Amino acid sequence: MIALIQRVTTARVTVEGRVCGTIGAGLLALIGVERADGPPEAERLLEKLMHYRVFADDAGRMNRSLRDTGGGLLLVPQFTLAADTSSGTRPGFSTAAEPQRARELFAQLLAAARSALPDVAAGEFGAHMEVSSTNDGPVTFWLESSPKA
Repeated sequence: MIALIQRVTTARVTVEGRVCGTIGAGLLALIGVERADGPPEAERLLEKLMHYRVFADDAGRMNRSLRDTGGGLLLVPQFTLAADTSSGTRPGFSTAAEPQRARELFAQLLAAARSALPDVAAGEFGAHMEVSSTNDGPVTFWLESSPKA
């Protein structure tokens, strides 16, 4: 699984004019699911999301995690992160998980996150979403938990 994470001061997802997820300070995580992914990758990605140190400590160094700060986590399913962009000028999606499998793994990730963290929100799988955020820093990282072939 893939997560493109941004440290944010605020983030929200809107579907058809309705806000379906919003957080204050924390992490916005755009989530891509690849074909080889399964429950172990979802578990590993959540561990990374909770413990990746991207928040400043008292000395201004990135030494604090989402778990340390108690910040929010906004998970947004985004299948385009799993695209193959290695050649040509059009992305290929043969590397992305089938939609039903991706939906299941995203739901597992979301449920586990909600069990582990106090402030978790999410976008809607398969919906046309509008995502807005204020990137804090900017601080943006690419995390992966997928097995490599």
